[in-house]
Amino acid sequence: MVNFSKTNEIIEKKSKFYGFLLENASQESIAECLELLRKEHKKATHICYACRLSSPFCERAVDDGEPSGTAGRPILSVMQKRDKQNSCIFIVRYFGGVKLGAGGLVRIYTKVASDLLK
Repeated sequence: MVNFSKTNEIIEKKSKFYGFLLENASQESIAECLELLRKEHKKATHICYACRLSSPFCERAVDDGEPSGTAGRPILSVMQKRDKQNSCIFIVRYFGGVKLGAGGLVRIYTKVASDLLK
């Protein structure tokens, strides 16, 4: 069973963003969490995430259908700046009907990730 160490919710122009922090992550626990989130949030538009593992070293950023570089990469950047290792941040988005644009997406995914690491 996977336990998220922290969660949060932000609403931006009718879109809902739910952040989940998984600490002490492994490749297996990341896959398990992704499967769990997909089951619990079947109607979500996107489940974007980034992870940093030290052994074996791995950094991954996944946009899951958002425009390239607007979701996973900003999440990973926050993790790198805060030197957050062996963890994964997942952000579930429910599209609210208003497009946020590339800058808006980068800003909101960065905010959700930053709030999780406070």
